[in-house]
Amino acid sequence: MTPFDEAGGGGGRRPSLNVLGGPLRPCSVNPVTGFFRNGCCDTAPADIGSHTVCAVMSAAFLEYSASVGNDLATPAPQFGFAGLKPGDRWCLCAPRWEQARRAGFAPDVVLNATHQGALEYCSLEDLRDHAEPEPGLG
Repeated sequence: MTPFDEAGGGGGRRPSLNVLGGPLRPCSVNPVTGFFRNGCCDTAPADIGSHTVCAVMSAAFLEYSASVGNDLATPAPQFGFAGLKPGDRWCLCAPRWEQARRAGFAPDVVLNATHQGALEYCSLEDLRDHAEPEPGLG
């Protein structure tokens, strides 16, 4: 089974959409991100964390995230994870982004690379308030 099969239908699968209603753009390949580790914030029923927000890491967010039990800055070589640094783009769990927003630490987002599934947890208005212009692929 490929990620596309799991995401919803093999060869006849419709393209994923971003929060603006257009085609989902890549978030980052350096570091490689996404539930499927394909650079996109695509999702599937198995993605219980909803890794759908293309977030631009900041020092403040990384510190906040570690303080609430999700240390994204420390390398975990056993998982092939080098750790994130400010400026890196990462497919962040939508509920974590919303939690950080409410606490005043939300990182910027790339709207064209943020999956529409994020709207189950975050409002488009809040995402727009933290939007960064669409960058090139990382």
